[in-house]
Amino acid sequence: MRVRQNDTVVVITGKDAKKRGKVQQVLPKDGRVLVEGINMVKRHQRPTAAMRQAGIIQKEAPLPLSKVMVVCPRCNKGVRVGSTMLEDGRKVRVCRSCKEMIDL
Repeated sequence: MRVRQNDTVVVITGKDAKKRGKVQQVLPKDGRVLVEGINMVKRHQRPTAAMRQAGIIQKEAPLPLSKVMVVCPRCNKGVRVGSTMLEDGRKVRVCRSCKEMIDL
């Protein structure tokens, strides 16, 4: 997986194209990602013991991993992500265009 939790990503297609958000959750089994404030859907909620408020609520829905790109901190745009090995044996993600490390 090239996208991890707490990464900043940009949506490249769909109704939320060009919007940025922080990854809340990655679902590798389904190939989907949950991004904060992106792909908002309305759901009808019945009152439960945990959630007393009933009605129509808005929440984020997962979107396909192929529709998002990681934002490079140096380029400040959506980039493809590669990986490289450091001298100490760690594997880190790097920006394909500027070769800047994305992992700290």
